[in-house]
Amino acid sequence: MGSSIYQELGRGITCIDANYGSHGMACFYLLEHGGECAIIETGTANSVANLQQCMADKNLGPAQVKYIVPTHVHLDHAGGAGAMMALFQSATLVIHPKGARHMVSPQRLVASSIDVYGEQAFRKLYGEVVPVDPNRLIEAQDGHILDLSGRELLIRHTPGHADHHFCLWDALSKGWFSGDMFGVSYNSMRFAKGDFIMASTTPTQFRPEAFLQSVKLLQEYAPASMYLTHYGELAYSDALAGLLCRQVEDYAEFAQDDNAQVESLEPLILDYTLGLLADFDPPSSEDVLRTLIELDVRLNVQGLAVWRARMKKTALAT
Repeated sequence: MGSSIYQELGRGITCIDANYGSHGMACFYLLEHGGECAIIETGTANSVANLQQCMADKNLGPAQVKYIVPTHVHLDHAGGAGAMMALFQSATLVIHPKGARHMVSPQRLVASSIDVYGEQAFRKLYGEVVPVDPNRLIEAQDGHILDLSGRELLIRHTPGHADHHFCLWDALSKGWFSGDMFGVSYNSMRFAKGDFIMASTTPTQFRPEAFLQSVKLLQEYAPASMYLTHYGELAYSDALAGLLCRQVEDYAEFAQDDNAQVESLEPLILDYTLGLLADFDPPSSEDVLRTLIELDVRLNVQGLAVWRARMKKTALAT
């Protein structure tokens, strides 16, 4: 059933490709329980067709969608929220309090994304970003619980990647819907020797100390699975958490080096990541791996540059 666009993970969880960039770059999740549904992450306006196909195959109706829950307002996670809210009139959007205004008035968010990607690429990736009615929105505080026919989803605020980021804990599956807080791991990063994850420090609110604390919080729940947006279910291990934290710490050290120029960070991070990948004995050539990670490296370096500039500004002010 629809294997090209979605995958059944069990425990009422379906991973749906977000039709973002290319297949396998981003996904979102349909969670079903007791006749009610939650959509966790939304992808973009281009993701709606895949969701509709999945729901049609499952004989699910629009009225069964109770919650639409982006982990944060970056548009590969929340760009489709307005379109989905228009489609599912019984649904409530659940969002971090610091991100709510961007869902109601997305103009600033759209403008900043165009600054990152450029106008042409933005329109291709995201389509139209539709505002959400503020009367259909919950600003979820840390510890807020969503009830899906008795299945509880616990929201924990997890800054570090973005100040407006939260993760959802599903005790039934012992899994975190982790947004970008547990990194990026595409299918081509799953090797015989183990899974590889790459930190995500994209603009504009990367904060390494907060990032490390958020990863520690996720670890405290002893998860079995991490449901990544980039991409799919990942079996949790402390080794993976350690690899992620090591990258965050090293990124911060690279960015704070007074002798390093911002333009030198991209080749530095690229070579650093290729070195980490080499430990996994990947079957692909270095050129293939370079192509796989170069976009994420570029975005990560942009985030590091913003953080570095903020740290220097703070230092000058004190």
